[in-house]
Amino acid sequence: MITAEFITKQSKPYGFLIKGHAGYDDNGKDIVCASVSSAVQLVANTITEVLKIKAEVKVLKDKIQFKLPYPDVNAVNILEGLLLHLTVLSEDYEGTIKITTSEV
Repeated sequence: MITAEFITKQSKPYGFLIKGHAGYDDNGKDIVCASVSSAVQLVANTITEVLKIKAEVKVLKDKIQFKLPYPDVNAVNILEGLLLHLTVLSEDYEGTIKITTSEV
């Protein structure tokens, strides 16, 4: 199962930790893993390369951690979009993604 923990401030996401595998299909054929990976890359690249925000990004095997250095309305909106996207995927493919939020 993929676990996605979103870090929030005043109910707005400013970071996430996503790890694991969906287990929907074999490696290389898992459309849920591919969807999550693609969405996460799009979000991280949009915030760091397009918006030019120097976010903290750590990529390890089967895990990515992302954290904004300061609140930015555009970046927060993009992170809210990722949260919505993963929520819809978790509903469409039950048992593959677990989403949690932690308020700090």
